[in-house]
Amino acid sequence: MMDGAAGMIRTPWDTPPEPGEAIEVAEGVLWLRLPLPMALDHVNVYALDEGDGWTIIDTGIWNKRCLAALQAALDGPLAGKPVRQVVLTHHHPDHAGLAGWLMETQGASLAATRTSWLTTRMLQLDEETEASAASVAYWTAAGLSPEMLARKRSERPFNFKDMVWPIPTGYTRLKDGQRWRMGGRDWIIRTGDGHAPEHATFWSLDDNLVIGGDQLLPSISANIGVNASEPEANPLAEWLDSCARFADHAREDQLILGGHKLPFTGLPLRLRQMSENHYGALARLRDHLATPRVAVECFPPLFKRAIDERVFGLALVETVAHLNYLLEDGQATRRKREDGAWLWERT
Repeated sequence: MMDGAAGMIRTPWDTPPEPGEAIEVAEGVLWLRLPLPMALDHVNVYALDEGDGWTIIDTGIWNKRCLAALQAALDGPLAGKPVRQVVLTHHHPDHAGLAGWLMETQGASLAATRTSWLTTRMLQLDEETEASAASVAYWTAAGLSPEMLARKRSERPFNFKDMVWPIPTGYTRLKDGQRWRMGGRDWIIRTGDGHAPEHATFWSLDDNLVIGGDQLLPSISANIGVNASEPEANPLAEWLDSCARFADHAREDQLILGGHKLPFTGLPLRLRQMSENHYGALARLRDHLATPRVAVECFPPLFKRAIDERVFGLALVETVAHLNYLLEDGQATRRKREDGAWLWERT
């Protein structure tokens, strides 16, 4: 924990709540934590007291362990009042996975940005039993070895629907700049991009609370990735633009309730850190491209550590995001090798 001085990042709580328990972080606002089956092993969920019920911000993933932890919270600190509303910051499975379950079992309504809702609905209807042609083309362009390419083609792809309870039709749209009432407070919705399209954050007009989802995290960087579905995308430019826009509204005293890790204060510094982290990575990558490289040869300057199979996919999509940024910014060029891989080089 830092000392909370101006220009510092401070976490007022040293430890998170145990699964099924809650910590009150402000009047009528409970912080819950649900387990995840991945390297980032948790997601934060917030319950806002509506008097006759609860609003739940994000929901965890759909699996037995996470569902059991959410049920324990419903039976424990949230007991006695139903969940009236589910609000999603964005569409990723660890945030939207149990929204449909709460709608079905609690009769809750759903609020989300249009892009989050449409993307969730689309992805839950999409099922792949083998790697798509688009995925194979993406891996080939990234320079995967023939052995790794063959292995990935033989694996069952990740399917969104395996981790997200089906979401029924019908929702309330959240929009950038909109005033939104929940938990006895008025909030301004500010959306960001880069990690997830039209990611909603909520800035209280009545006190110092900000609900940041994965857009505002204290000590880790949200994954900024280019995927096979949109291989020419430039999400890093969108992320950096979002950080700059959020900086206009950031104050030292705001308590940021993020989707992972601990609540924190010191948002102005944290926004600068998040931007500088990527600008530094871009500079290192550009130096690395003094020698032409394929994407899978660009991990060292970006991550400064060995990348194993467990995080290979996340590292690859983030690497392509940084390469696409340099390309669009005129700092790098690319050409196709005979094997179909892009060979990147700085200008």
